[in-house]
Amino acid sequence: MLQKLKNLVVEEEGQALTEYGLIIGLIAVGCILALAAFKDKIVALFEGISFTETPGGE
Repeated sequence: MLQKLKNLVVEEEGQALTEYGLIIGLIAVGCILALAAFKDKIVALFEGISFTETPGGE
């Protein structure tokens, strides 16, 4: 029983997956913060785009 508990602490299987998950989480938080910081500029950019013709060319 003691050996099984030691193996649980020492076992590194799945560790890389957890690290990748944390990295992806940090990148996602960074993207959300960047979008929030540039919200006004992004809104102005999309409001400035206008289509003078219909997509079908009619």
